[in-house]
Amino acid sequence: MVDTAANTTFDSKGEIMTMRTTVAAGIATAALGDEVTLCGWVANRRDHGGIVFLDLRDASGLAQIVADPSLSGCEMVHDVRAEYVLQVTGVVSPRPEGTVNPDLPTGAVEVVAQTVVVLNRSEPLPFPLDETHHGVDESLRLKYRYLDLRKPRMNRNLRVRAETVRAIRQAFDAQGFVEVETPTLTLSTPEGARDYLVPSRTQPGSFYALPQSPQLFKQLLMVGGLDRYYQIAHCWRDEDLRADRQPEFTQLDMEASFVDDVDIRDMVTIAIQRVVGTVTGRDIGEIPSMTWAEAMARFGSDKPDTRFGCELNDVSTVFATSEFRAFAGNAVVAMCVPGAGDASRSRLDAWTDRSKALGAAGLVWMRVTETGVESPVAKFCTDVEIAALIETLGAAPGDLLLMVADARALTCQTVLGQLRLEVGAERGLRPTGLGDQLNFLWVTDFPLFEPESQGDPVPAHHPFTMPHPDDVEFLSTDPLRVRSLAYDLVLNGIELGSGSVRIHRPDLQAEIFSVLGIDEERAEERFGFLLQAFRYGAPPHAGFAFGVDRLVMILCDEQSLREVIAFPKTQSGADPLTGAPGPVDASQLVDLGLRISVPKSPGS
Repeated sequence: MVDTAANTTFDSKGEIMTMRTTVAAGIATAALGDEVTLCGWVANRRDHGGIVFLDLRDASGLAQIVADPSLSGCEMVHDVRAEYVLQVTGVVSPRPEGTVNPDLPTGAVEVVAQTVVVLNRSEPLPFPLDETHHGVDESLRLKYRYLDLRKPRMNRNLRVRAETVRAIRQAFDAQGFVEVETPTLTLSTPEGARDYLVPSRTQPGSFYALPQSPQLFKQLLMVGGLDRYYQIAHCWRDEDLRADRQPEFTQLDMEASFVDDVDIRDMVTIAIQRVVGTVTGRDIGEIPSMTWAEAMARFGSDKPDTRFGCELNDVSTVFATSEFRAFAGNAVVAMCVPGAGDASRSRLDAWTDRSKALGAAGLVWMRVTETGVESPVAKFCTDVEIAALIETLGAAPGDLLLMVADARALTCQTVLGQLRLEVGAERGLRPTGLGDQLNFLWVTDFPLFEPESQGDPVPAHHPFTMPHPDDVEFLSTDPLRVRSLAYDLVLNGIELGSGSVRIHRPDLQAEIFSVLGIDEERAEERFGFLLQAFRYGAPPHAGFAFGVDRLVMILCDEQSLREVIAFPKTQSGADPLTGAPGPVDASQLVDLGLRISVPKSPGS
């Protein structure tokens, strides 16, 4: 058994047996002449005319070891290779003049070895353990993840993750929350993403589902009078993967009774402030907020990246009487890209094609000059319209104006919002590093429903979200007009998490189900245990959840969740380390009453 805090091991009788007296970083503060014992891996080996220099690495950093193989106890250093595990005893000494490494915390000192013991050997590595991943296939890194984790960067990422979780717990503990673990084998409720299903051996033909979130259980905890709950919850979603998505993920999940949406946002803000302060030392201050409608109007996104400008403007009034057919009678949304007037025609054509792929009929562009604008459509616009457009957008010579027109303003906003991100990144306006600047933002008052081509609206958040009190009257007449008491936390254009005030009244919940086309029988089948609980005095309550993986990814300035998860899956959902998913023994299928029928591939 190893106690890393004390740097000791225990023998079979439980007596302490010291293996090291300090960690590598500890030699930076040790007194010159102190005798120390270190343990770690050989990161580098250099033979300088008989004297061997070793960089010994452990979880704390690097220590330079100087070993003379002619000395008794150091004879084996000639045979030492990369990633051998060593125990080194020696004396802390100053590095000779001219060899100090100011970029290394231990760069002013070294350990002159008295004895070097090989604790274990290593075979040649499948890839180098430097900080770059260039030329190393990611699946190879994941297959040998235990080697990949030896890299200081990966080691640091997992430590930041641990600090993040610790700060979250401290913040919610301090606010009177109780940590409760909810079940991970539960009933499938096919809403949103697909569930991961677990067959029951004792009840053949029946299945558990791994939870996509603890949503229903945390609401039941509020009915149970717990008042304030939180959990570092492990969740699963069977959905297509990408850089910021994994099939299994970790989230902070919380719920509180007798609170409103502002209370919840304040509670979460306190936790975020503590996390960022603990991990980075920065004070993010209060987190600003804007409504969903404002976010769409200004940024064309419900998760806006506010680190750069190029904000959208509705210029429909500018072209209200325009004779240009594409603008006439349509909503027109525009943005100004500073300094992009030098964009080539091929780039403008590419952005036009991109706009069409996003759902627009096309893209109108105008280069701003000293005398007006240059554009294929300039001849269709009046001088008054062009002057008003330039003034509205605050454009200057050398800038580029991009416009989208459509019968629906939301279409214009969505298309131009995505183009804003892509053009902004291409032109160097949008920061590339996620962690350099931390722009948190609360987005509030989301629509309660989204249109569905099949007929009935679908919940924009989930079917237990409280409608905005000012819009309840529209539930039966114009449901798509109804706002919700839902809110998202956004960081640098990435959705960290979402939450809402919950419906706690059975009559209002039944009305929402009716709008969604869920009849009483179907509602009882899917959510009966929750609806029954609401009949016994459910308190007003609200909650929130944010992705721990995503937050740590940004704090570590990484571009992929896989860099901050110890043992992640690939984008295909595979685990190269263990070979999962894989086949199981036929006897296991028999126990479960299952037979495998592999779907035929198309055309077979």
